[in-house]
Amino acid sequence: MFKTILVPTDASESAQRALMIALDLAKEFGSQIVLLHVVYTPEAMGYTLSSGIAVPQEEISIYGREALTAALAGIDTGNVPIEKKQKPGHPATAILEEIENGSFDLVIMGSRGYGPLAGSLLGSVSQRVLSKSECPVMIVK
Repeated sequence: MFKTILVPTDASESAQRALMIALDLAKEFGSQIVLLHVVYTPEAMGYTLSSGIAVPQEEISIYGREALTAALAGIDTGNVPIEKKQKPGHPATAILEEIENGSFDLVIMGSRGYGPLAGSLLGSVSQRVLSKSECPVMIVK
């Protein structure tokens, strides 16, 4: 039923609950999980960097690897194949691009995360993905 499940994560509690549900479904249906972490970049927030100042790609990669490692820490994944991916950019946009370019049967994501504007945009990423996704989306509280 669900061959490939996309699980966007920022390693927040909500995202961890979503990952646990995805693992349960993957074990039941023999699915593969694609665990995706999107690293915010200044450009994603609408900022233009002044000349000579840039966020090195290696820093973005290190932060992404650490977030993916934290998301899987202490979790028994059983025999579920998990592909770890990271992308720079704005989370909602990057998740929707991943959905568009992949062949996912389901997206499972947390309702709230650790966004940079947590107080004012809480839940906006999940709302945008839910409203614009081309495949079914499960939002986990």
